Amino acid sequence: MAEHVLVPVDGSPQSVAALRFATAEWPDAQFTLVKVINPADADYRERALSGSEEWYQEEKREARETFAEVKAEVGVVDDGGVTDEKIAVGNPAKVIIDLLTEDGADYDHVVMGSHGRTGVSRILLGSVAEEVVRRAPIPVTIVR
Repeated sequence: MAEHVLVPVDGSPQSVAALRFATAEWPDAQFTLVKVINPADADYRERALSGSEEWYQEEKREARETFAEVKAEVGVVDDGGVTDEKIAVGNPAKVIIDLLTEDGADYDHVVMGSHGRTGVSRILLGSVAEEVVRRAPIPVTIVR
């Protein structure tokens, strides 16, 4: 029985499916949604032209919108701290592992979506889900 579940979200159908699975599997658990802003995803010109602080603020605004959209699509009602939201910056897999291993972390399960890349695209882009599975100190469920 999971009591506190970490669910990384990026607005993709896979992350929506992950939250849907987690809320169905553990309806009484507390959920923390995390959106990782990966600076590597923005091209250099975009950040340089808009200014890094402006770019970062826009990314945070989009992350809050992503949380609202994902929760609305799944039907999660935010009553009494059932869900918490975190926005972090960095390499997604590293940020997720850091959240799981930081002092005071009380997560007992991770549920995340996988884009299901194979072959060359997986080699070039890597797999956040695979790295989290390999390095997480707690159980991880991957939803596709």
